[in-house]
Amino acid sequence: MSDLPDLTDDGSVLVVTVGGVDVATYVYRPDAPTAEAPKPYFHPLHTLTGAPVTNYRPWDHRWHKGLQMTWSHVSGQNFWGGPTFEPDAPGNGYVWRENLGRIEHESFVDAAVDGVLERLAWVTSTGERWLEEKRSFSFVVGQDGWALDFATTLNNVASQPLEFGSPTTHGRPLAGYTGFFWRGPRAWTDGSIVGADGSDGEALMGREADWAAFVGEHDGLDGGATVLMYAGTSTAPVPIRWFARSAQFAALAPSPSYDEEFRLAPGESVSLAHRVVVLDGVHDRAALEMIAKAWA
Repeated sequence: MSDLPDLTDDGSVLVVTVGGVDVATYVYRPDAPTAEAPKPYFHPLHTLTGAPVTNYRPWDHRWHKGLQMTWSHVSGQNFWGGPTFEPDAPGNGYVWRENLGRIEHESFVDAAVDGVLERLAWVTSTGERWLEEKRSFSFVVGQDGWALDFATTLNNVASQPLEFGSPTTHGRPLAGYTGFFWRGPRAWTDGSIVGADGSDGEALMGREADWAAFVGEHDGLDGGATVLMYAGTSTAPVPIRWFARSAQFAALAPSPSYDEEFRLAPGESVSLAHRVVVLDGVHDRAALEMIAKAWA
């Protein structure tokens, strides 16, 4: 696992190429409406043979864009996009509010094939700068796939403490989505979820596990692919738990505030680190346990 990919930058998008295949595209100056809480994202992501493993602006959640770092509930602000869950709201509890923030790329400290270091700002719906982010990511290529190593530190630069949560911390069961979130292709709906702790399918929801994998079959192409995510690490005082969906759509997220909020005082920070591995082929549990050890 030593080959380095090629990286190009056109001023708004980074493209990572391996063997003539664009395996990862990072859009750091997105053109998105306020309703989708504009933020940088990775899409499209492809396997080494060019098969797609992400979805973009699906009809059910236009604010889902491939693989992205964001947060659904931060002291009343919504950096996720779409409506906000409120337990006392009518219907399903989701209400459109004027609370949609944005995550802005400010600069690259470095942008090279062996690592990207980026500075970003999290800005509220009223234009207040609440968080300064230092984000880094790099790529590792092997014979059977490639990996994205992603790390971030969020520093509270607001004048008040900030509370980080999710729809589940606000009363909606099994909806602790927040943090580093992957949305898979529409064809992968009802695909297989395999978790490190022995959980299969959506039974992984809300549980702790070192890794989780989503296995799906392609439309238009023969065969399938696998996305393996490691829970990674968090400096928050609450555990990382998995958000995992298959029946409604393909999604995985190692949620850093799944069912417990945490607070950052002014000047305090939280750091997260995750690895995502993209593999050609449909792999069962026995194979994935070996693959997970090899790529850890």
